[in-house]
Amino acid sequence: MRRLLFLPLLLAALLLAGCATDKRNQSLTATLNAYANTLRWGDFQTAEQFVDPEVREKHPVSALDRARYQQLKVSDYNDDAGPVPDGENQVRQTVQINLVNIHTQTERSVIDHQIWRYDPAKNRWWLTSGLPDVSQQ
Repeated sequence: MRRLLFLPLLLAALLLAGCATDKRNQSLTATLNAYANTLRWGDFQTAEQFVDPEVREKHPVSALDRARYQQLKVSDYNDDAGPVPDGENQVRQTVQINLVNIHTQTERSVIDHQIWRYDPAKNRWWLTSGLPDVSQQ
């Protein structure tokens, strides 16, 4: 009799775990798409809101970096490789971002190694690696 009760409970637990994973994956897809679209429009100020609040507090964006972001336009954001799981609540993603300097009209690429952390309590993904380093040569 115990076995008959255990099986439905086990199935229910597995279904709930599957639902949580689906919710997390949907949240990741929505977050990565929103972040990519924000950067494609060159809106680095809004993109900063995707950065983990603890990271923002410990490493605020400098005035110099803000000035750099203002003089650049994003001409391409290539995230074709997609996110790669790196633990239960973390993914990594490598993105190539093509930038055009609005003053010189020269284009260059930077590689952005992103690390995203999932907060299950808020069903939210946070960028822990910070905004792209546009000072790369």
